[in-house]
Amino acid sequence: MEIQLGHIHQNFRHVAGLPDEERIQFLYEPRWLGYPQADKIIERMNDLLEMPYRPRMFNLLIVGEPNNGKTTLVRRFAQVHGQSRVDEKDGEPRIPVVLAEAPPKPDEKGLYISILERFMTPYRATDPVAKMRYQLIHLMRYCHVRMLVIDEFHSLLTGTPVKQREVMNAIKLLCNELGMPIVGVGTEEAVRVLHSDPQHASRFDVVRLDTWDLDKPFTRLLVGFEKILPLRKPSGLNQPELAKPLHVYSGGNLGNLHRLLIECAIEAIQDGTERITPEIVKAKSWVKPTRGLRELRP
Repeated sequence: MEIQLGHIHQNFRHVAGLPDEERIQFLYEPRWLGYPQADKIIERMNDLLEMPYRPRMFNLLIVGEPNNGKTTLVRRFAQVHGQSRVDEKDGEPRIPVVLAEAPPKPDEKGLYISILERFMTPYRATDPVAKMRYQLIHLMRYCHVRMLVIDEFHSLLTGTPVKQREVMNAIKLLCNELGMPIVGVGTEEAVRVLHSDPQHASRFDVVRLDTWDLDKPFTRLLVGFEKILPLRKPSGLNQPELAKPLHVYSGGNLGNLHRLLIECAIEAIQDGTERITPEIVKAKSWVKPTRGLRELRP
């Protein structure tokens, strides 16, 4: 019997014909699914990347609740707009975007180490802070870095106000010395870091990656997800009998929704239904965290 796969994007239809184990592995592979809110933020980041030098560069802080796609978004941006290469004319490296992570506690040296690690270059953790600072500045100039992205920006909250100001002053110095925009990524608590000093707050525009409401954009998102799920029958994820419980159990959180759909699709593959049903969604409702934790059901 011929299987109709019009509900799957043409690039992935061949996956539906693979053995179950390979289809399940496909579900776990990272895959970008664009949506309007993310596209606007990426466009804003690209505007900053292409902005000519000015004495006071604009910066951006992207905030949202945990597991809502912030890190995936900036990694996608770095993948598309920040590919490293060697310039054919001068033979020098070009690394447009450096994606680093804030140190687990506010510490200037820890920040420099986190960024230096992205270059896979030798350094001495025992060196004085000033030496590491200018090693990093020299390296970023040599590699023609045009944007620094700092993930887990809210980690800068974990220390004393003095330490917080120390790290924020280091970030300001990098921005001024290198004439490049800096993008912070974190939870809503990251905004408190900026409020600790009006000078820092005035340098950053804040954009929020919101959770999803149960509306047309959410149902369009579900249509997009269905196009990348290698199920041999259409599920109609955008229909009310599925869209509503998917929204309730995920809490409108993109990461929770993605995890829920993966679990549902695996169940649909393993039990042979080849489509996600309301019963399967209900059975996988444990994916929604309770008090921040996911409790697996035996």
